[in-house]
Amino acid sequence: MAYLEDTLASEMAKNRAKLQYGMEHGKAIFEKEILHRHKELKIGAWKYLTSARLLVILSALIIYPMIIPILLLDIMVTIYQHICFRIYHIPLVKRGDYMIFERTHLAYLNIIQKINCAYCSYGNGVIAYAREIFSLTEQYWCPIKHAKKIVTGYHDRYENFSEFGDADTFVKKYMTHENTKDVES
Repeated sequence: MAYLEDTLASEMAKNRAKLQYGMEHGKAIFEKEILHRHKELKIGAWKYLTSARLLVILSALIIYPMIIPILLLDIMVTIYQHICFRIYHIPLVKRGDYMIFERTHLAYLNIIQKINCAYCSYGNGVIAYAREIFSLTEQYWCPIKHAKKIVTGYHDRYENFSEFGDADTFVKKYMTHENTKDVES
């Protein structure tokens, strides 16, 4: 997993150079010519709306109400970890590490596109944040691998879980909570 992350970071650095931007204090800074070109390519919100298919516009009535359960998940997992992780002596997950909204600063996006990007960033950030909280919970309470193959995306802690059916390892980890010792503060 670390190899893949390093490879991705390397590719992103190459793309930054190609697209002529750098990172300063966590923000993307474009060269002036590129920023000017971005502004030229921006499609106004009205033109963007009037050129969209009606069904695409109407789909917003389905997409945007999802903010309610996403917001509730965000609130509930935050409350959950603040109460339970303190009891279990598990370091709190830093919510801000999962909420990344830099796409709203791209000059070639209109206000509608920026809102759409912020919505998706928030939704995916909440899911990643919740996944991290639940992976720590699983590591604390039930560090056992599944017998069936997980369709997609094991969390980072999964490889350290005891094998399905390995009662000796599970009891040792579960009874002593040794399984939480690798959690970084």
